Amino acid sequence: MTVEKHLIIGLGNPGDQHEDNRHNVGFMVINVLAARWKIELRRNRKNALTGEGTFMGKPVVLAKPQTFMNNSGLSVGPLSRLYGVLPENLLVIYDDLDLAFGRIRLRASGSAGGHHGMESIIEKVSTSEFPRLRIGIGRPNHADEDVIDFVLTSFHSTDKQKLNTVLNQAADAVETYLRSGIEIAMTQFNGTFLDDE
Repeated sequence: MTVEKHLIIGLGNPGDQHEDNRHNVGFMVINVLAARWKIELRRNRKNALTGEGTFMGKPVVLAKPQTFMNNSGLSVGPLSRLYGVLPENLLVIYDDLDLAFGRIRLRASGSAGGHHGMESIIEKVSTSEFPRLRIGIGRPNHADEDVIDFVLTSFHSTDKQKLNTVLNQAADAVETYLRSGIEIAMTQFNGTFLDDE
């Protein structure tokens, strides 16, 4: 019996100047998973930094598209075809303004919700029927603060102290998804909030 490959994508913008931006939490979760699973992200395939390995005997590919956020589909579409990954085995991790910082939310499918990176992916893989993990980054505290500026800046110092916990919680959710499936992972993680713990 062939074990199906899983492709796990973290969204963000390439370059040192964007490394700590809120928009790059997808990249950050991929870094945590790569460290846990001892996968090196150094191979550039289809405009993405990729690494291959296994988790609990399942073959996995971790990827960070290098196309800039709004063109993520230009990498994810070709990658999913290269690896022959079924939509249900493609997991995309990205930031969400509409979720409070400290919350994560898994879904089996759905719309892009106004996220341009996801819009690009849905267009290029020709379906929205794939799992996604949204990481809450919250919204600007001040009404006059530009949303684009907000997502392209680093977390505030108070949030930075909690960020590692959030990233590890997100990585735990990915591992639960791979181990037990999307439904169990959703039940376990969608209700959790950092301040509840």
